[in-house]
Amino acid sequence: MQRLPLVVAALTAASLLTACDDGKTSTATPTTSASSAAQAAPAVDYAAWSKGTSTPVADKLYPQHGTAALDVLHYDLQLTWQPQQKNLKGTATLRIRPTADATEIKLDFKPYALDEVTVDGAAAKATVVKEKLVVPAAVSKDKPVTLVVGYHGKPATTPMPSHRSDTEPLGLTITKEGGLWTMQEPWGAYTWYPANDQPSDKALYDIAVTVPAGWSAIAAGTPAGQDGTTFRYRSTDPMASYLQTLAVGKYKKVSAKGPRGIPLTYWYRPGKDEKFVPSLKKSPAYLSFLEKRFGPYPFPSGGIVLVDSASGMETQQMITMGAKTTKFDKQAYEEDLLHEYAHHWFGDTVTPSTWTDLWLSEGWATYVQYLYGQEVLKYSDKELEDFLRQRDAELRKKLGPPGSPKAANFAESNVYICPAGMLKELNDALGDAKFFALGRAWVQTQKNTQQTRASFITFVNKQTGRDFTNLINTWLDSKSTPK
Repeated sequence: MQRLPLVVAALTAASLLTACDDGKTSTATPTTSASSAAQAAPAVDYAAWSKGTSTPVADKLYPQHGTAALDVLHYDLQLTWQPQQKNLKGTATLRIRPTADATEIKLDFKPYALDEVTVDGAAAKATVVKEKLVVPAAVSKDKPVTLVVGYHGKPATTPMPSHRSDTEPLGLTITKEGGLWTMQEPWGAYTWYPANDQPSDKALYDIAVTVPAGWSAIAAGTPAGQDGTTFRYRSTDPMASYLQTLAVGKYKKVSAKGPRGIPLTYWYRPGKDEKFVPSLKKSPAYLSFLEKRFGPYPFPSGGIVLVDSASGMETQQMITMGAKTTKFDKQAYEEDLLHEYAHHWFGDTVTPSTWTDLWLSEGWATYVQYLYGQEVLKYSDKELEDFLRQRDAELRKKLGPPGSPKAANFAESNVYICPAGMLKELNDALGDAKFFALGRAWVQTQKNTQQTRASFITFVNKQTGRDFTNLINTWLDSKSTPK
């Protein structure tokens, strides 16, 4: 997720670092050509996208985003960016499994001008109002349909519900040079394509982005080739919408290999980002640290793209890392990179079902970041313990316990540091060998799933043969630091 501003605590001689509704309406009117296409529409083999099957649930923290009524199996996004006109033109083809009978399809979508909308090839008179795409088409439970949406317009961002120091508007952002970048947690994918924009609906992706000559386009997933100025990416592992990314600009690419030959790609802008590149090139070492403890990297490729953000994000297979900094702290930056890579195990391949359980990914990534910092800076277990307890007490008093986050305080420090303290206690109780065996089993046996507090507790107890229910629940729910 978006990187937490680094927390600094004195540890002997070293420092421990941790890292709208605008009311516009748009419509698409049925056309004769689309209706004719429906009569000749070929049968679709939805089994090809079965890996994108999810069990969506309504998000209690942000019920206005996403829906439990639809399970998007696959997004095919054909995009063209025209920087001079600031115009994004797109055709989004969604393969959707309805989870209930309904008279309409409703998805999150920022108001763009709709060019054409079809359902199984038949034209539909869709509307976009109050950041929802509404398509009046009857659907049946478990009977998949194909929704195609053609649209164009100028991207616009949406506010982030947080008080973090690195808070920025969410969604697709236009740079002063005419480029693009996005951060979209807890939402924001819907600012550039129609989406079920919540964590419990993972899907497969194919993305093609056409840009002017001399420009590059970067998205999450595995690079799938380049045709002229069209860049392609494919995700064969399911991905939550908040883990998708898009960056467009005059980038330079660096290719490398990680452990076991994993292809890695780093994208930076010449004349702007060079100071970060040496840290990016340490990615093989970050991945080796993580693989040693939690098993093989869960995806076929990885990489990092630098953007004009003050934050960072564990976007799947392609970390979106902020390069907007007044003072470059190399050690802090590299710990942040380790944190975002750790999320590919904890958050990307194993994803919280709802935002209430954000601690489940942030706690792990933060604790692993501390372990990495401990290896580099050589601070003791006691120093780490003292720091975690001191900060935990401060954060619970200010923000409440991590298991009950407030909607207005998304991804603030309590869901990072407090659950990291819980994992430290679990680590102490089990010892390193059993603790890392637990973490490894969690991510390797639950790949490409969504999980909850209850499922995590059940897994921990079964894996360890001990009952840690009270320890976990107390750390998640107590108003004060557990003794």
